Amino acid sequence: MLVAMGLDILLGWPKWLFAAIGHPVTWIGALVSRLDGWLNIDGAEPGQRRQAGIVVALAVIALVAELAWIAAWLLPDGWPGVALGGVLAWPFVALRSMHDHVAAVAGPLGTGDLARARHEVSMIVGRDPSRLDEAGVARASLESLAENTSDGIVAPIFWGVLLGLPGIAAYKAINTLDSMIGHRTERHEAFGWASARIDDLVNLIPARLTGLLFAVTSVRPRSALAVMWRDAGHHRSPNAGWPEAALAGALGIRLSGPRIYGDRVADEPWVNEGAPDPGPEDIHRGLTAYRFAMLALGLIVALSAAI
Repeated sequence: MLVAMGLDILLGWPKWLFAAIGHPVTWIGALVSRLDGWLNIDGAEPGQRRQAGIVVALAVIALVAELAWIAAWLLPDGWPGVALGGVLAWPFVALRSMHDHVAAVAGPLGTGDLARARHEVSMIVGRDPSRLDEAGVARASLESLAENTSDGIVAPIFWGVLLGLPGIAAYKAINTLDSMIGHRTERHEAFGWASARIDDLVNLIPARLTGLLFAVTSVRPRSALAVMWRDAGHHRSPNAGWPEAALAGALGIRLSGPRIYGDRVADEPWVNEGAPDPGPEDIHRGLTAYRFAMLALGLIVALSAAI
């Protein structure tokens, strides 16, 4: 896992490599999309769709875990196996891309280029950015930073430390299933039920660990911990509220609140209500908090390896 983290920090996932072979997550996504088209039959009863979704979720997770287990079994012993295992785990970690995507929002927002900032934030959030003002763009980017630090970095590393290459690969399969079919829409409410529930389960510990990392490495640890404990439950997700509330408390800003998804307004409560809205400078402060939290994560993984 340390090798994977180091490679990702140094290289990200290079464009030339993506052009040559794609990315393991896109391979999983293609499989999920194909199964969704085959088995999520329009007009079927919700019970039938739920059963089909359970089969799809378990089959995809088992297939990915089995392939990763075979790859791990074939690795040589000693440091060559460690290095090769790190290379295979590398695409399942998103340290650099997370930082770069959020930094891409901070730049134009800081110069007053709201249109460009909206475009950049649309790369990392699901809501309609065309209606977001400056504070809305800043909130969206920081919320994405908090939630995706858990989903894209801490959780895969956590499961990789516990279960090796099969653990990190299976987690990414679960996360991909949830992001593609785990939605409360007419098409996926029943079919994606299992994927969403499994994703909630495997993120229970990593989400809270991410919140703790943000809190204890910040310049306002007591405030961050207090806001996290008080407001994490305000979030629509059972997990995303923990890192989001911790980051809001660490930066002294408010996050979440009402938002627009397509033609629907979600009247959600504020996290750290009463604090000011974030601005461009808070995105930079959020990225600094992210770097310290990820440094702490690396140290924890190193200590685990040493033990």
